[in-house]
Amino acid sequence: MNVVQDIWQWLSYDPQRPLLFNSSAFLYLFLGFYLLYILLLDTRRARIFYVIGFSLFFYYKCSGLYFFLLIFSSFVDYYISEQIYRSDNPTRRKGLLILSCIINLGLLAYFKYTGFLTENFNAIFSGDLSFGTIFLPIGISFYTFQTMSYTIDIYRRNIQPARNVWDFMFFVSFFPQLVAGPIVRAANFIPQIYERVTLSRKQLSYALFLIMGGLIKKAVISDYISVNFVDRIFEFPDNYSAFENLLGVYGYTLQIYCDFSGYSDIAIGLALLMGFELPPNFRTPYQSASVTEFWRRWHISLSSWLRDYLYISMGGNRKGKIRTYFNLFMTMLLGGLWHGASWKFVLWGAMHGTVLAVEKAFGITRFTTAGGFGSAQPPLKRSIRTLSRAETRLLINRFILGIITFHFVAFCWIFFRASDFANAMEVIQNIGELQWNASQFLEILKGYQNITILLLLGFAWHFVPQKVQDWQLRVYHKTPLVGKVALFAAIIWLISATATSGVQPFIYFQF
Repeated sequence: MNVVQDIWQWLSYDPQRPLLFNSSAFLYLFLGFYLLYILLLDTRRARIFYVIGFSLFFYYKCSGLYFFLLIFSSFVDYYISEQIYRSDNPTRRKGLLILSCIINLGLLAYFKYTGFLTENFNAIFSGDLSFGTIFLPIGISFYTFQTMSYTIDIYRRNIQPARNVWDFMFFVSFFPQLVAGPIVRAANFIPQIYERVTLSRKQLSYALFLIMGGLIKKAVISDYISVNFVDRIFEFPDNYSAFENLLGVYGYTLQIYCDFSGYSDIAIGLALLMGFELPPNFRTPYQSASVTEFWRRWHISLSSWLRDYLYISMGGNRKGKIRTYFNLFMTMLLGGLWHGASWKFVLWGAMHGTVLAVEKAFGITRFTTAGGFGSAQPPLKRSIRTLSRAETRLLINRFILGIITFHFVAFCWIFFRASDFANAMEVIQNIGELQWNASQFLEILKGYQNITILLLLGFAWHFVPQKVQDWQLRVYHKTPLVGKVALFAAIIWLISATATSGVQPFIYFQF
């Protein structure tokens, strides 16, 4: 009887225990899934249905019966896109595109923004309008943007449609990136469906390297500093000193990066194990020397989506300077609202949008790049002793503006993390009372010894030069299989040893 109950518990949806990449349940399920997946590599159609079935089960374990909503969205967008592709009537094609957008954004608005809209309506008009408690399906913002990009690209004649609805369903429901991205483009993913699945030894090594790194970021660094420090600071900021509040902000700055980039690394690694390449979603964003550069390194799949389907659709930079600044601001404002149905997210997006417009207006990025506007890395490859005066000035500019950019981003994260505006202002006011006292700071750091170590290790990992990261990967590639297995086992042990509570969900699941 207990065996039957255990099996039922594994197969049924538990809202308190969604299936997470960083859980032992997912590890066992994926191993079982992967063994059969390997046997189906040469039978494409069976493999397609098998992955769709597992992906829908995975989503069921995350959001219950709302996997039917995923199926509905997939079928609707596929057949509307088919009609758009076949039609030569501009009016009909535009009408179908508008219909697709209304359905997709309507569903997203209902599940994500109904409570927010009714709350503001009641506050303004002293009403009592209510639609009850509406469950937010995990990942709805991600797969909605994914299906919308497919329809828009079909409308723009940028891509060919998927061969059939099942291939499209495979693209939408592909479980590694389903609930928190990266937001995959059909142009990059769907052609891979029709290619022969291969996995070289080097790709296998890289996939495991990504998965292990992602697990360390999420389950060791992010979860530990969240549960043992950051959550406590933001819950009762007045109970802590100014320096502890500041450390809490730095802690969350590292936490959200490790949490989200950790998920992306795991997702990309799992997909690579299955023979599919997903685009990178993070490129050491806190090394940026401007907010413009930050958004080319942070959540790249979202920022590029907003650029291609919102900013450009609004006119981009084609309608004069003032309109360009307005488009940048509005794109980030709506990007903030995408993250959550709350005014604090709107403010977060507005702050980023304002600075993006200011940087565009004053050409700030020209002071930080030598390889063209917005270049992610300056072309500085020589020894510091042989740098020209211009290159030295460039380094100094990047260092100074990098510190300013980092602290602006960290400041904005306060509103992102805080429960409300009042909570955010408490943290900011407490930090504003900070007075320099080196001995007190050292005592506090000693009191949070484990947190301090993880903060230092986490930021050091983030700021390590790309050459060092490439060297680490080469060393891992050359490590014998036994060594790789031992390293993976050590990481699993480390996760178990540092766990102080149950498996923590990923931050971006709420979006």
